[in-house]
Amino acid sequence: MSVGVFDLFSVGIGPSSSHTVGPMRAAAAFVREIGVANELDRVASIRVDLYGSLAATGRGHGTMTAVLLGLEGREPELILPAEVESRLDAFAAGDPLLLAGQVKLPYGADDIILHPLTILDRHTNGMKFTVADAAGIEFHVATYFSVGGGFIVREGEIDSAAAQLESSKALLPYPFRTAAELLAHCSASGQNFSGVMLANELVSRSAEDIRSGLLHLSDVMEECKNSSLNRTGLLPGGLKVRRRAPDWHARLRAEDPNRDPKFWQEWVNLVALAVNEENASGGRVVTAPTNGAAGIIPAVMFYATHYTDGMATATQEEKDDVVAKFLLASAAVGVLYKEQASISGAEVGCQGEVGSASSMAAAGLAEVMGGTPEQVENAAEIAMEHNLGLTCDPIGGLVQIPCIERNAIAAAKAINAAKMALWGDGQHRVSLDEVIITMRETGRDMNSKYKETAMGGLAVNVVEC
Repeated sequence: MSVGVFDLFSVGIGPSSSHTVGPMRAAAAFVREIGVANELDRVASIRVDLYGSLAATGRGHGTMTAVLLGLEGREPELILPAEVESRLDAFAAGDPLLLAGQVKLPYGADDIILHPLTILDRHTNGMKFTVADAAGIEFHVATYFSVGGGFIVREGEIDSAAAQLESSKALLPYPFRTAAELLAHCSASGQNFSGVMLANELVSRSAEDIRSGLLHLSDVMEECKNSSLNRTGLLPGGLKVRRRAPDWHARLRAEDPNRDPKFWQEWVNLVALAVNEENASGGRVVTAPTNGAAGIIPAVMFYATHYTDGMATATQEEKDDVVAKFLLASAAVGVLYKEQASISGAEVGCQGEVGSASSMAAAGLAEVMGGTPEQVENAAEIAMEHNLGLTCDPIGGLVQIPCIERNAIAAAKAINAAKMALWGDGQHRVSLDEVIITMRETGRDMNSKYKETAMGGLAVNVVEC
């Protein structure tokens, strides 16, 4: 189906949508294939090969354990952090893998084979699953690619998936791939970005389901933030990164008990940091559009529901209206990045993750602040223009440094971009489409060591311990 709001925003576990959520989905899809073929009883052994970025930073991103959980048939949307911890403890104690929850196999994270220097043709995030029978004869093999934001593509189905995507657009009242097409729909229909996106979503869901789904996403974002505020100590992984959100929250509550507008940026920073500290802990987050950039949308949406005109006296229903409009408008811009470029840090660098999220958030904020479609498009363009070339070089392969602070910085950029756009009339020299194409080409030209490999930049110039 065409890319929708619930594709771009989905519930998963940290720390990475492409390295944790995607591999878990791929592994679960693989075991479903075996089950559909009624071949589970034949399985005597399994082999998993990870390639490129998945192999290079897989340990820090939890890829291997995510694969094991997926092979047991677990899905990132449904599994809770407590279940993850329980199962990982069981693996550590020597419990066997339960393929599809049924077949016991002596297989663990250390058995997964890594090929960090081998890049498969379709995407750097490649993974191959192979099962064999008791005689050692391989009878089911599949290769998947995790292409960013938790999206997966199976080798051999890439062309058909693309064809299905295009054909499904024929069902939409307002199909679009470019910002120019989106703006044309707005002009012809008299609607804004969120209105166009909502009309497209109504093809597959009722208005009630869409609204409840969007508010559920907002609730998960809020729960993610609140969970983080109750955690103290160090983040996992060995870098000894201290959790800052709880202390910052206590200080803000003391210094700003009545939500003085002058503290808006401190609160925005807090939300972004809290969400991404929870993500770094393997907590439950909303990919927005990726886990590594999961704090930006919630932080800017917090600004929208607390610091924009009328919000101080707004009812809960009115705030819910803002949330729904914000997420729909953001998603409309997310579609542009997903279809014209990439939201995968391993493919185009962090400009595809944090840059896309900042651009989406700027659009959402500009719209709820009353911007015209042209101003909303301008806000999205400004935010991405000033994230071009952003590299992905996580220290130790962990989604911590520079990822956590980067979300707070990008949230502030999004707010500033929206405000700048609203001070203009929507006319500007550089279009959003031109910036998206530039981002795609910049990512293609970027040295591979700066694309989520932990082989360049901060990852090699900062001592880990």
